[in-house]
Amino acid sequence: MCEKCKGNFYITTPIYYPSAKLHIGHSYCTVATDAMARYKRMQGYNVMFLTGTDEHGQKIEDKAKEAGITPKQFVDNIVTGDRGVLDLWKLMNISYDRFIRTTDDYHVAAIQKIFKKMYENGDIYKGTYKGKYCKPCESFWTESQLKDGKCPDCGREVQDAEEEAYFFRLSKYADRIQDLLENTDYLEPRSRVNEMVNNFIKPGLEDLCVSRTSFTWGVPVDFDPGHVVYVWIDALFNYMTALGFENDKYDDLKDFWPADVHFVGKEIVRFHSIIWPAMLMSLDLPLPKKVFGHGWLNFNGEKMSKSRGNVVDPYVLAEHFGVDALRFFLLRTFPFGSDGNFTNEMLISTINTDLANDLGNLVSRTVAMAQKYFGEHLPAEQLENPELDNELVNMVSTLRDRYEEQMEHFAFQNALNEVFKVISRANKYIDENAPWVLAKSEENKPRLARVLYNLLETIRICAGLLTPFMPATAEEINNRLGKPAADWDHLNVFGVLPQDAAPVVGPALFPRIDMEKELAALEELTAKEAEPEEDPLPEPLPQINFDEFEKVEMTVVKVLACENVKKSKKLLKFTLNDGTKEPRQILSGIAQYYTPEELVGKTLVAVTNLAPRKMMGQESCGMLLSAERGDKLNLVMLDDSIQAGSRLV
Repeated sequence: MCEKCKGNFYITTPIYYPSAKLHIGHSYCTVATDAMARYKRMQGYNVMFLTGTDEHGQKIEDKAKEAGITPKQFVDNIVTGDRGVLDLWKLMNISYDRFIRTTDDYHVAAIQKIFKKMYENGDIYKGTYKGKYCKPCESFWTESQLKDGKCPDCGREVQDAEEEAYFFRLSKYADRIQDLLENTDYLEPRSRVNEMVNNFIKPGLEDLCVSRTSFTWGVPVDFDPGHVVYVWIDALFNYMTALGFENDKYDDLKDFWPADVHFVGKEIVRFHSIIWPAMLMSLDLPLPKKVFGHGWLNFNGEKMSKSRGNVVDPYVLAEHFGVDALRFFLLRTFPFGSDGNFTNEMLISTINTDLANDLGNLVSRTVAMAQKYFGEHLPAEQLENPELDNELVNMVSTLRDRYEEQMEHFAFQNALNEVFKVISRANKYIDENAPWVLAKSEENKPRLARVLYNLLETIRICAGLLTPFMPATAEEINNRLGKPAADWDHLNVFGVLPQDAAPVVGPALFPRIDMEKELAALEELTAKEAEPEEDPLPEPLPQINFDEFEKVEMTVVKVLACENVKKSKKLLKFTLNDGTKEPRQILSGIAQYYTPEELVGKTLVAVTNLAPRKMMGQESCGMLLSAERGDKLNLVMLDDSIQAGSRLV
């Protein structure tokens, strides 16, 4: 290790499921991790920044079958193919040090050894799994953990699963995990701790199913053919196998483990804060120092999702606005620990305000005035005015310390806010000193020179601190200043720039964007890109015989009246003519898809021999038929000429 090196720093993103359609949400965590890695390198740390792809599991096997190719071909296309994961990280200027794929031979062999070790020490045992399984999330759930009968993470349908499996004694470590979460800073933000303890540990932490026999695309359990290792064991140990744990591919474990921080999305905090430390405890291994669970990047108020048709293409955005502007927006606009609502309007507004008006304008005006009034170099003779200079100089001189305090807490938004307070103050400083007025008199030239020097030095330090967020822009600004020292040690010293600085004029860093015109162009471009994928077909139900089917009474009904049920966001109350003398009341969870007014007079189908049941304190006598596909429900409607009371046969 070099004498000046502050030590080692290991930071990771979660390894990503190879999605066939990458969107800007995939970049969010990785851009944040990249900013942190670049910041630590600036400070003098020997950084290891790991990212990669999680390539095993049933959903990948199924998608490969649908595409008519092998699972390995499927993941290869998405990881290394055109506009794949590696292309996206190159586009977003991600400075990772190591990229792991869970199909890498060294990783597969290491996972087999790890699984066997936990089995041999008694923490993995054989049994039968029976419960609920979410294929998209690769997650096992108990009935009580489901939300409205669906996966609590993604809201999709779960499947009944029963198969021979191995289990990890997760319950054995419940007390130690609870102590870790409640009495250390292992997991941040703190709100995530409450969620994990209250939702998963206190209700009773159950042993975890850690092998599957219903598919084959995974790491084989080498001592029991037919079983493959549960993907979350496979995925979580990548953080160590990528350093050489249980393999001879690398030899960095002693330098970088335990990890300084895992950045993960909030939907996988459970795996990283409960399952991951428990498995490390089982093997008597050091725990990572911190897990930070960031929020989701939403789009127009909804989580980004291909099925919703709200995917935001990073290639389109980067082409229109530039990679640095996109990176800046992601970390400037949203607190990293909370959800953020991405809109194209907000992106354009941020670029126009912060980058074009504030930063770009400051650089362009200052450099242009320096060349206009002094030619190639600023003069050595300069005149200070403490009354006008000290506030700006003091703000700039102490900026690095304020910035560092925020970065150490992963508060990227706040760190950028500190930088832009100074940029805003510098623009105000121009107006206060009016260089164009000073330039009219030779007598005022020394004062003019000092004003421009103070501005150039402010730009140097601000650009240096923007390097983790906008590396290409920071380098371009530094080039225009004559490449002065911009390393960490020089970013809290005012006066590093030579007094006879020779700044170079260049094109606008961030031209102002016509909001209306650009939104129209984006809408046209993304309309084709963002077409929602067809929702998957629901799983087939078990077969029934004809006698069972005949017991279901399906009756044509007319809607006489319809209204919302108080205190319920889902239910509508229908008053129906079912062909009898008495109106029938049915409550249906269809409110998010229809307004009551549009249903009055419609002809529907109801199951009319269901036993009545209470819903929100009101009796529902039957069930209206609707068609379900993905997240959508459509009532089955018939031709209005069919009479109420007619039976479907």
